[in-house]
Amino acid sequence: MYDASEEKVLNAIKYFVKHTKYVGRTKLFKLLYFWDFMHFKKYGMSITGYQYCTFPFGPVPQKLYEQISKNELPEAFRKAFSIIPDNSDEDEFNDFIKFKIVLKNKNIDLDWLSPNEKEILEQVVEIFKVSNAKQMTEITHLHNSPWDKTIQTKGMGKIIDYKLAIDDESTLDPQTIDEYLTLQKEIYHYGRF
Repeated sequence: MYDASEEKVLNAIKYFVKHTKYVGRTKLFKLLYFWDFMHFKKYGMSITGYQYCTFPFGPVPQKLYEQISKNELPEAFRKAFSIIPDNSDEDEFNDFIKFKIVLKNKNIDLDWLSPNEKEILEQVVEIFKVSNAKQMTEITHLHNSPWDKTIQTKGMGKIIDYKLAIDDESTLDPQTIDEYLTLQKEIYHYGRF
């Protein structure tokens, strides 16, 4: 049985590696973050279901980071790419595992994604195609970003609330967002995703 959210993440990672430059630990985590938070801002739901935490180098998908750190990636991930230790990542936080991704299987199946998820995936790639880890860290650390607001109110190592992605440009009202969040939690809880 396939896990749809796992397949979405797997194919997004492959897409990011194939269509952008400099994909190591920091850039990968930021690409996933922007994919989720930009989608949430526009559509009221995350794509991956990941919770992102405040790390010194920016938002980090907690589940994926732990899977990589413990060498417990899902089998489909291990078949599709290798995680190779790499110290060329351009941030100064050396206490955290650094890596690059080498694709074993370059076939990407975007059929796992909805049209909206594909739209945001392509936008993220277009925006950050040539950005490096340091530039992406600077962007996530901007004043009033969700990472910055979480650092200011909760501190380091805390979960970043998706609702912090909502701003004046968002078209969704708070009640709709709450309904979408409840629905998404139920979907992930009952494995119907």
